[in-house]
Amino acid sequence: MERDKDLREELCCLIPKDRWRGTRIFEKNSVALSRRIVRRDKDLRERTSQEGWLAPAVFLPYYPQLVAIWQKYMHRRERWYHQRDNNRLVRPFDWGLSYIVDHVNGDDPRDLFRQHTDRVMQASEDFYALPPINDYQLDGDQLTWTSAVRTPSIENNTARARFFPEKSSNSKKPRNAVVVLPQWNAQPDSHVEACRIFNMIGMAALRLTLPYHQQRKPAELERADHLVSTNIGRTIQSMRQAVLDTRAAVHWLKKQGYEQVGILGTSVGSCIAFLAFAHEPNLNAGAFNHVSGYVADVVWHGLSTAHVRAGFADQLTLEELRTYWTPISPLPFMPRVAAMGHRPIRFIVARYDLTFPIDLSHAAIAEARRHQLPLDVVLLPCGHYTTAEMPWKAIDAWKIATFFRKQFKSEITKGTNFI
Repeated sequence: MERDKDLREELCCLIPKDRWRGTRIFEKNSVALSRRIVRRDKDLRERTSQEGWLAPAVFLPYYPQLVAIWQKYMHRRERWYHQRDNNRLVRPFDWGLSYIVDHVNGDDPRDLFRQHTDRVMQASEDFYALPPINDYQLDGDQLTWTSAVRTPSIENNTARARFFPEKSSNSKKPRNAVVVLPQWNAQPDSHVEACRIFNMIGMAALRLTLPYHQQRKPAELERADHLVSTNIGRTIQSMRQAVLDTRAAVHWLKKQGYEQVGILGTSVGSCIAFLAFAHEPNLNAGAFNHVSGYVADVVWHGLSTAHVRAGFADQLTLEELRTYWTPISPLPFMPRVAAMGHRPIRFIVARYDLTFPIDLSHAAIAEARRHQLPLDVVLLPCGHYTTAEMPWKAIDAWKIATFFRKQFKSEITKGTNFI
């Protein structure tokens, strides 16, 4: 741990300052790092003694080496965080056909899933259609309603969210709100700080409890394994349920008089948020924390889903799984998002992410730009788990909060000019 501390201090100035727009977190140890490099390099020592100072260009040859060291350090931190949770189970593979079709007549599961994907992609607005919700109940800050998807787990059939109303009410200004979708296996306090930050800048927040999480988790589960699992059909049902619950949350906010509603999703919550963004016209802007185009690729290659990948074994290929899970993956719906008009999007990507590998994020970014989505990309020099560490947590929150404040403010200005 002492070695980690020394390395962290030594690399504080690794990222160029102009990429941080005023952030000084990397400046504090730049002198110490310069001295260490100088001591190790004879030519630099001689130049320093002659000129008395070091120009920044002197360190350019060392930049790739420093980046490699930083990457190795971040990857080590990511694996350490992953290994803390020792309750992951490798569950047996199951097609789960009963979760997508009413009657199974001995047909080849592969054919049934391919047919299901074709049907959904031809009319995804039907697959993600939200029926009327008439039983919203707000008790204190706890909002509940009956989920539009009925599952075998009774606890999971009640959708839940925690409401954070804005602190001040100015009748002259439009009321804004953000729906917040946490990560997989999020604890009750996850993203609460983000909701309170939204309150500080005059916005309400509604933090959704994902399917099979917290009070929605069946007694037999220690983790929210049913959301993404080796049961192919149940994973499709769970993700669809999460999208419909998200749309229901947006509709409740609109009924409360909120004129502009944004969405924030993290990790698997980012995927769910994008699917909701592609099918809910009442969403005005979206921030997506960790992005990838296909759920199957994340499960196949990601660190946090290695136990799920192990459960698939050799039952199917990545290409097959990608086809079956296309209806619950963001990338195929980017043309639909483009057709829904100008709605600002921010992707926040961690360069050293082992859970949402960076090549998958780059592919999603490239596809979004190919469809000319109004996309803004933020790259953080950390990993998936380490995004929750300082200073990355603070920078991440700042990038999210300023994004929504800017977008909602610009919409207000447009409305004023129109009037």
